[in-house]
Amino acid sequence: MRDTDTMTNDLDRLAERVEKAATLLQAQRTEHVRLQNEYDQLAARNQELEQKLQGQDPAGLLGELQGLRRERRGWQAERRDVALRIETLVTKLERIEG
Repeated sequence: MRDTDTMTNDLDRLAERVEKAATLLQAQRTEHVRLQNEYDQLAARNQELEQKLQGQDPAGLLGELQGLRRERRGWQAERRDVALRIETLVTKLERIEG
């Protein structure tokens, strides 16, 4: 009788483990499908971007980027100059009012 009870318990535990494994496998399959879809979307996006960049001169783009950076630095310097002038004017106005 004990052997039968032990075998039943072992079979029950085995059945639980098989069910857990089946659930885990299904979840992994679902995740795999989701990841495959995401991969396909990213691959398509990558292909699209590569096609947009084809025929463009990397050196030209780099030169344009450097030019934009110089222009940005110029605007930042001008902005600092204007801020300094405003600060000076505010200080003068405060002296006049004070």
